[in-house]
Amino acid sequence: MIEVRNVSKSFGDKQILKDVSFTMYTGKTNLIIGASGSGKTVMMKCMIGLIKPDQGEILYHDEDITKMDDKELIEVRRQIGMLFQGSALFDSMTVQENVMFPLNMFTQDNFKKKLEKVNEVLAKVELTDANKKYPAEISGGMKKRVALARAIVLNPKFLFCDEPNSGLDPQTSLVIDNLISTLTKEYNMTTIINTHDMNTVMESGDHIIYMHKGEKQWEGSNKEIVYSDDELLNKFIFASDFLKGAKMAQIQQNAQNKQ
Repeated sequence: MIEVRNVSKSFGDKQILKDVSFTMYTGKTNLIIGASGSGKTVMMKCMIGLIKPDQGEILYHDEDITKMDDKELIEVRRQIGMLFQGSALFDSMTVQENVMFPLNMFTQDNFKKKLEKVNEVLAKVELTDANKKYPAEISGGMKKRVALARAIVLNPKFLFCDEPNSGLDPQTSLVIDNLISTLTKEYNMTTIINTHDMNTVMESGDHIIYMHKGEKQWEGSNKEIVYSDDELLNKFIFASDFLKGAKMAQIQQNAQNKQ
């Protein structure tokens, strides 16, 4: 679990985050959504300790990372897996070498044990025959799955995903969403996804934070979001025909249930 308490952040005279508070829950897929400039990216960077807020607390299981020194932060980051927007694979390394990279950095295991772990997580993301391929030889969706395997290879307690479906087609995006949700539950991780993909919101949003101009505007689940009467949230989400259809379908289903 991660608790954000009254976090504010400014750059010069521009305030980006304004007294933001929320909780991200273990075993759930937690989403931060919002338009460009809403503060969600700065919020995520504060949560992983890349940016220090001007005020407020960010607690990982009751330990405040805003008060930690560099050595203490390194220990926390060893518990964090990160799935980057562009996958961030090393082009000169094979799939196997990319996934093994964190094991080489943070463990003293022998090669056989590391390879067993690599093969285990590649199987989790359905890439059992890709070990010797290079990033240039695989599709964008496969790159995301390799990056996801690398993110979980150290059995992290926390998984951060920055726009995991960026550049992917809808079908591949659904595969990535389902993988993240499944692995979150299997590994009992606290997963935080920064996204503007409304399909991800509806498919994976166990817990959703909607940010607007640096403030938390709304909080709820994907089952609650279509019933929200928050005007700013509705204007943001119902730009998507998918969610318009989802809302109408649920309204019609409720009407039928009442008959």
